[in-house]
Amino acid sequence: MNPTALPPCDALRRLPPDDALRRVLHDEVHARPPARLALPTGVLYLAVFNDGVSRQAELDLLRLLPGQERLTLPDLQDNFLRLALPGYTLKWERHSEFTRYSLVLPMHAEPAGWFESEQWNLPRLLPQGWLAQVPGRTFCAIELALLQADLAQPQALLEQMRPRFGEHTLAASLMGNQRHSMVLTDFRLRPSGFERMLVLAAPDTTETRAGRIVQRLLEVETYRLMALRGLPTAKDLAPELAQAEAQLAQITADLEHHQQSDQALLDTLVALAARVEKAIARHSYRFSATRAYDALAAQRITELRETPVPGTQTIGEFMRRRLSPAMATVAATEQRLLGLPERISRASALLRTRVDIATEGQNQQLLEKLTRGQALQLRLQSTVEGLSIAAISYYVISLLLYAAKALESAGVPIQPEIAVGALIPVVLYGVWRTVRRIHEKLRGADSDAAH
Repeated sequence: MNPTALPPCDALRRLPPDDALRRVLHDEVHARPPARLALPTGVLYLAVFNDGVSRQAELDLLRLLPGQERLTLPDLQDNFLRLALPGYTLKWERHSEFTRYSLVLPMHAEPAGWFESEQWNLPRLLPQGWLAQVPGRTFCAIELALLQADLAQPQALLEQMRPRFGEHTLAASLMGNQRHSMVLTDFRLRPSGFERMLVLAAPDTTETRAGRIVQRLLEVETYRLMALRGLPTAKDLAPELAQAEAQLAQITADLEHHQQSDQALLDTLVALAARVEKAIARHSYRFSATRAYDALAAQRITELRETPVPGTQTIGEFMRRRLSPAMATVAATEQRLLGLPERISRASALLRTRVDIATEGQNQQLLEKLTRGQALQLRLQSTVEGLSIAAISYYVISLLLYAAKALESAGVPIQPEIAVGALIPVVLYGVWRTVRRIHEKLRGADSDAAH
């Protein structure tokens, strides 16, 4: 053996360290695999909202099942758990908004016995009152029967199975490119709180294919109901949106006709914007979730690859006729809600423009007043400057007169009054010239500072 060669496992250890999310992201593709179902099989399916429901509460429920006393919270960390119980299996799945419980058990009765309460024999399978103790609020519950049948004559088979659903209108279709199975349902709630679905599959249907069929059908109904959660929200929000739109129209009219002060309009706009943003924060998640669930339901329907049975609607047609108007209502409401902030912003821009124009006019008036004040100040300054020249000249001449008198007293032949009087024009010119030079220097310093 080559000593430098490494076994495959050692070679893999030469990889860089794993990213913290590598294993989680890699295993996501294997999360929640469909069960392998052998025909005939019954599935009792329950989906409940889990807001306010802790994993501990769900763990306590699962521990009530036979032989599951040792379950711990780490067993529930992957949001998926399949329990093998005496005579049946139970699958637990936790999602962001809801938790699903799927009870799968083999059945041996003839087709006429399906959907009868004694067929499930729940008191034998589950602890007394176990279903009623499931934490959360029920939004989807389905009894699904998966049987073998010859699909050569689907219309005759449909008529044969119709009595199992009563007189309600059925949705039915052949599924798969090879028409390997047929589904029948009326999407009706029974007094028991369950819907009914009947799947008839060819005898050669594999357990894996049967599991995928059941999983897709259950997810179609689950995601349909979750998508419809946005409809009551949209209906409740409609009056509030209508009021907000009317108020915004009134604000715009007041802007046009100057019926209110700018401050009053601004206060009204701010209050309206706050109310709209609050509504967006409260309902945006529900509308986004509605779009996501609607897309998932449509994807699952596409995966069914339905072929219609003459005289009935397919599940896809039923969904398009019943679900599409609701989704259109939700989408229109969401668009109205998200469009309001933009309209409020445009109204605010108009108000700001009007305020800016008014402010500019006020600033212009203020500048005019300042200009007039500066002109008056210049005239006053000129007056004061003239007086200051006269005052300075007076003091200078007084000093010269005192000096001339001192020279006269010292014996100098001079007449003080005549000498000083002759110097008055010179003094006035000198003082005026000095003041002018000071002003010129100050203006030069201001000009340099401005540059």
